Amino acid sequence: MVEDGGERVQITDAGLLAGLRSGEERAFESLFVRHWARVHGVLFRLVGSREEAEDLAQEVFVRLYRNPPDPRDQPDLAPWLYRVATNLGYNALRKASREARRHEKAHRLAEVDEAAGLHAEDPEGASLAQEERRAVRDALAQLSEREQACLVLRHSGLSYAEVAAALGVQVGSVGTLLARAEDRFRGVYQRRQEVRHGVR
Repeated sequence: MVEDGGERVQITDAGLLAGLRSGEERAFESLFVRHWARVHGVLFRLVGSREEAEDLAQEVFVRLYRNPPDPRDQPDLAPWLYRVATNLGYNALRKASREARRHEKAHRLAEVDEAAGLHAEDPEGASLAQEERRAVRDALAQLSEREQACLVLRHSGLSYAEVAAALGVQVGSVGTLLARAEDRFRGVYQRRQEVRHGVR
């Protein structure tokens, strides 16, 4: 924000990117404050760990700081950030999967979501919530990376236009991609739940 004749004027991402490319530290700080929460939210939904999501989000912004995109090519920074974030998230998941197979360990449980309102005095509820998030993440892992990204980005609060820009597709195709991904997710999730509960 800057003052202009007594009015507060919002500086665009493009303006801040131009400043960042010129070496203005405050431009980076403004972009960080503007975009951190949603980038972290996308990564948390993807990897299931607040600590890992924070580490990955920091890496996203390190990359922004070191090599900011040209504002003429990327006037809205959000899609660039979400692309970098989802790529880093999937790389982390692939690495975790390889390590899990190598060490023959079960999937790492997602930490309890504080927003769910679960507390230490309710260990049964916390355990059920962890199992549910694990089941959701396992089902997501069966989808293609584009389907996973479509669901994660949309359910992180992004608009169809933002999802389209992040995935590099036309806005008009997002609805179809999302519907297909949701159908596949429901099918996979339901089958896994039936197996888990012994339903044939």
